[in-house]
Amino acid sequence: MLNVDLHCHSNVSDGTLAPMEVAARAKANGVDIWALTDHDEVGGISEARTAAAALELSYVAGVEISITWASQTIHIVGLQIDETNPELVQGLIATRGGRERRAREMAEQLAIAGIPDAYEGALKHVGNPDLISRTHFARYLVEIGRCADTSEVFRNFLTEGNPGYVPHRWASLEQAVRWIRGAGGVAVVAHPGRYKLSDLAFDAFFSEFKQLGGAAIEVMTGSHTPDQYAYYAKVAANYGFLASRGSDFHSPAESRVDLGALPPLPDSVTPVWYNW
Repeated sequence: MLNVDLHCHSNVSDGTLAPMEVAARAKANGVDIWALTDHDEVGGISEARTAAAALELSYVAGVEISITWASQTIHIVGLQIDETNPELVQGLIATRGGRERRAREMAEQLAIAGIPDAYEGALKHVGNPDLISRTHFARYLVEIGRCADTSEVFRNFLTEGNPGYVPHRWASLEQAVRWIRGAGGVAVVAHPGRYKLSDLAFDAFFSEFKQLGGAAIEVMTGSHTPDQYAYYAKVAANYGFLASRGSDFHSPAESRVDLGALPPLPDSVTPVWYNW
């Protein structure tokens, strides 16, 4: 059975390893087919593709697009994309555009909470300043000893109702799916178990996603529990979605699941890579 990992990040977005280092780790962990899916950015794809070819690792060009739906941030992964597609490239530039302003507002809130200079501190952990994110702030709070790890940070800071939380208006679901499909790609809902939506809202979301041309959901992901593996396998079957598998790896020190370490997809679903 193929070991497929179609969701991970490099330091081009909020990971800690360079794309070539992520490729090497995937190969060392026995991954057969690998996709780098940086947040709202395709700048690491060329290096990732070159590194994968040198390692004889099958590579899939990917991206993870941030969207706002029903006032929530949701992520849509695009796989098998042409990263040079003009509409996709321009859409991602527009999506990234508000990150600096948001980051400065987050730093202002953290300063009020007694944590000064958080913007400058977060920048030390940023590989690409255009993609400064909550994760970079979280690493700074760990660095200064305010929290023991990034999980503790997100329990106490940077999330709704806590200091440092600033909402951001991302792309729409329609835009993200259109950009991905226009670039020849397959649209996948990333880690659906992470979103706080009611059953009724999930039905509306999945129905709209399918109607727009969305094709798959992540069933096996580092964000899901074993119970959620089974649950989202049923969701995939109920809506006629293909199933994806991806660790959502960011860092050797932070990620819940390493590259290639997830269980295989259940036999009840059709893998998104079945005809690649």
